[in-house]
Amino acid sequence: MVRIQVLVVDDHRIFAESLAAALAAEPDVEVTTAGSGPAAMRSLERAAAGGRPFDVLLVDADLGRTGPDAAGRPPVRNRAAMAVPDPGADRVVDGISLVVGVRGAHPGVRAVVLAERDDPRRAALALGAGASGWVAKDCSLSRLLTVIRGVLRDETHLPPALLTGVLRELTAARKHRTESERLVESLTPREREVLRCMVAGLGRKAVAERLFLSPHTVRTHMQNVLGKLGVHSTLAAVALARRAGVGPVDLEEAS
Repeated sequence: MVRIQVLVVDDHRIFAESLAAALAAEPDVEVTTAGSGPAAMRSLERAAAGGRPFDVLLVDADLGRTGPDAAGRPPVRNRAAMAVPDPGADRVVDGISLVVGVRGAHPGVRAVVLAERDDPRRAALALGAGASGWVAKDCSLSRLLTVIRGVLRDETHLPPALLTGVLRELTAARKHRTESERLVESLTPREREVLRCMVAGLGRKAVAERLFLSPHTVRTHMQNVLGKLGVHSTLAAVALARRAGVGPVDLEEAS
């Protein structure tokens, strides 16, 4: 019998172990647990290297979070949680960022996000990050098994009550992304190069050294970038660039 290899990632150990035990009672399911994003990435790497890669990742939406914020959602412990996980690092990684990292490093793994509450915005973010499903933590075992087996058939699973809200969020995100892409396309090749340097966090002097330009010329390019993008700060320009899919320059490349 070919078993479905499942990795449960949750920093609440009792929940993770209880869920793993329940799933492992199924004859065709084998389960491993991890208590953090980096630990999950290490487990994925070991499994892949051993020739028994995981099939499904079940990850806590609130991974790496503590006490609630003003909206009732637990905040991430630190900002490192928003970065794509590095399997060798021990920093905090939130659930949706872990999905991004897993889909990039292990595209064959299907990710399902486990959530304590319905949240159309975060569910849409999870799907946009590459998740195949968003499921309530208190759903029945039979429902969760249906989702696990369904995502392996390339199905996408959402609670019916979330469908309208998620579609609205995805439509709005697509509209914003399209507008951002249009604005970025209005830039000259040199201005796009400067924008990528801005996304990488480089200041005017560093950009000038990298592109072999004078600081005055770089200042002019940066002003043109802000003007064409219709924003008034570097932070706003970087946010718009990221929505349009503009990544940072490779700082390790020889200039």
